[in-house]
Amino acid sequence: MEKTWNKKNTLKQLLYMLLYFAAYLLVCVLGSVHPILFVCYQITAGILLTGVLVKGFDQIQAPGVALSFGAILLLVFLLIGDFTPWHAIPVIVLVILAEAAGLIMGNDKWKTVVTKSIIMSFATFGYYGQIWLNRTFTYDAAVEEMPAGYADKLMSCSSGWAFPVVIILGIAVSILIANLTAKLFKLQTKKS
Repeated sequence: MEKTWNKKNTLKQLLYMLLYFAAYLLVCVLGSVHPILFVCYQITAGILLTGVLVKGFDQIQAPGVALSFGAILLLVFLLIGDFTPWHAIPVIVLVILAEAAGLIMGNDKWKTVVTKSIIMSFATFGYYGQIWLNRTFTYDAAVEEMPAGYADKLMSCSSGWAFPVVIILGIAVSILIANLTAKLFKLQTKKS
C-alpha cells in the first residue's frame, strides 16, 4: 500500500504483470475449448484476472500500475504478431480509463482499486468483442482456426442480447472476485 514506486514494489508489480499475462492467456485458451466459453470471455476474465489486478492496484497507489498491466499485453501482442487495432486499441483505451479513474477517485482507495480492476479485466475485449462487432471476420477466423462446427456454434451462441448480458455479468463477477480477494488477503476495504 505505497503511494510511490520503489524497487521492492516494482519487483512485486513485475510478478503481478506476469500473473496477469498468464491469466489472460488462460482466458484465451478457455475460449478455444467451447464456443460458449468464447462468448463468455468477459465472465472468465472477471474470474481469472480480477484477483491479480486487485493485488497489483492495492499494492501501489501511484500512477502507472494500469500502464504496467497494459504494457505487458501490448509487448506480447508485438512479440507474437498479434498487435492489431482490434487487440491493441482496447488495451490502450482501458489503460487510459483506469489511470484516469485512479486520479479522479483517489480519495476512496478501495473503490479506486475495484474500479481500476474492473476496467482492466476488459483487456480481452479485442478478442471477444469481435463476435458482435465484426461477425464476418470472427466467423471466417473460427472456420480457419477452430475444429469443424465451432464457427457455427459460436455464431448461434452469440445472439445480440448476449453482449450486454456478458458485460454486466463480467462486471458483477469482477466485483465479487475483488471482494473475495480482499477477504482472502485481508485488504483494507473501508476508509480509515
